[in-house]
Amino acid sequence: MALFAISDLHLSTAADTDKSMEVFGKKWTGYTEKLEKNWRKVVSEDDTVVIPGDVSWSVSLAGTQSDFTFLHSLPGKKIIGKGNHDFWWSTETKMNAYLSSLGFDDVRFLHNNALFAEGRIVCGTRGWFNEDDEGAHGDFEKLVNREATRLKLSLDAAKKLTEEHPGAPVIAFFHFPPVWNDQVCRPMVDLLHEYGVTECCFGHIHGIYTVPASTEFEGITFRFISADYLDFLPRLL
Repeated sequence: MALFAISDLHLSTAADTDKSMEVFGKKWTGYTEKLEKNWRKVVSEDDTVVIPGDVSWSVSLAGTQSDFTFLHSLPGKKIIGKGNHDFWWSTETKMNAYLSSLGFDDVRFLHNNALFAEGRIVCGTRGWFNEDDEGAHGDFEKLVNREATRLKLSLDAAKKLTEEHPGAPVIAFFHFPPVWNDQVCRPMVDLLHEYGVTECCFGHIHGIYTVPASTEFEGITFRFISADYLDFLPRLL
C-alpha cells in the first residue's frame, strides 16, 4: 500500500467541454490518455493518490460526472483538495452525497480536515498566491487569512490523528505553493512550523520543467507535483 500525489489534472472528459489543456503546449497533447496509461503503470487498487486541486474544468458539481467516472475507473483510492479552477467545489456533505449517488466510494475530500492514508496523515488547504500581484485577486490579506484559518483547522485535525496513529508522518498538501522562488506565504509557513510539519506538496505552477523536484526552506521540504511537471506520472511519496 503506497501513497502517491499528482496535482492539476484539469480533466475535460465531457463531450461538451472545450477546456482541454492541449492548447497550452506539446506537453499537454493527449494528456488524459497519458495520465491513464501512467497511472495504471504505478498505482494499484491498494494505493492512495492525493490530488490537491484543479481536478475538473466543470463549473458545476453535476457537470463533473464524466471526470469522476474517469477517475473512478482508475485503480486506487483518491483524496481530492480544492484548486483555484475547481468551480464545481461545494460543501463536503453535498460532494459526498453526489459521489454516493453515482456509486463512487473511492474518493475522499480534503476540506478543513485531515485523513489517514497508507501510514501517513494527509492535511492541507488550497492556499493562495504568495504575493498580492497589485490587487488582481481581490482582498489579498483577507483571502490569505481565510486559507490560513482552514490550514489551522486541518492541522488541528492532523494533530488529533497523530494520537490515534503515533509515529505517522504528517504531509501537508497545497494547491498554491507556500514557497516559490523568493516568494513566501508567511502565514502558511509559520503554521507549518508551529505544528512541526516538515513535508509539503504543491501544484498550480505550469510550463516550468527545469526546477528541482524538491526544495527545502527553513527545514521544510516542498515537493512540486503539477501533472505536466511530472509528465502525468503520479509521484510516489
